[in-house]
Amino acid sequence: MPQYPGTAGANGIPQQHAVGGPVAPPRVSARRRRPGVIALSLALIAAGGTGVAVLVLQVGHRTQVVTVVRDVQVGQVLSQHDLGRASLALDPAVKAVRADNLASVVGQRAAVELKPGSLLAPTQVTKDLLVKPGEQVVPVGLEPKQIPATGLAAGQRVQLVHVPAPGSADAGKAPEASPKTLVGRIVKASGAAPGTGIVVVDVATAATDGPTAAAWEAAGTLRLVLAALEGP
Repeated sequence: MPQYPGTAGANGIPQQHAVGGPVAPPRVSARRRRPGVIALSLALIAAGGTGVAVLVLQVGHRTQVVTVVRDVQVGQVLSQHDLGRASLALDPAVKAVRADNLASVVGQRAAVELKPGSLLAPTQVTKDLLVKPGEQVVPVGLEPKQIPATGLAAGQRVQLVHVPAPGSADAGKAPEASPKTLVGRIVKASGAAPGTGIVVVDVATAATDGPTAAAWEAAGTLRLVLAALEGP
């Protein structure tokens, strides 16, 4: 018996339909290339390559600088063991002593307190004695409201002003045209004490004025005023 497509064979198994001919693959239309997109892609690639090149050059340009490796107190003479060297990418705005000049700062005094791990700046060292011959150091305790907002730094010139305490005999007198003052210079300022916020400032003054300043401080009648900066 003749078999027809889609009918069962003698053994009951369906027969496959006959295929009329080879099946052609689907046609895929080619995408249109946009010149503007290609140009933009090339520009981004070029810009990225330039940025990487600049970054590599910046990372590769390193400067040898002087670092602090030990705690150094104000006025302490710097030794070779207090300093080290480091190589880093230094911003031009950062002022640091170059490693080539390390020998020139050895033997100078710390103008401020130096901490390990910090870079050494030229303004942090001085050749001058912080306490000169003929001077005395008077510690002055300042409450938070008496500390200038500009801060206190070693080397600043100050005036020690005598302010009569309330209730004293001098407080009832007519105010003087100009209060009693002494001239001094900050040697060191401590950090604010926990709880009270009091800052202790070591002030160098003339040896003849030291006892007077100490008496004012003990009586609580001493006030510290920053003097005007000297002109060029």
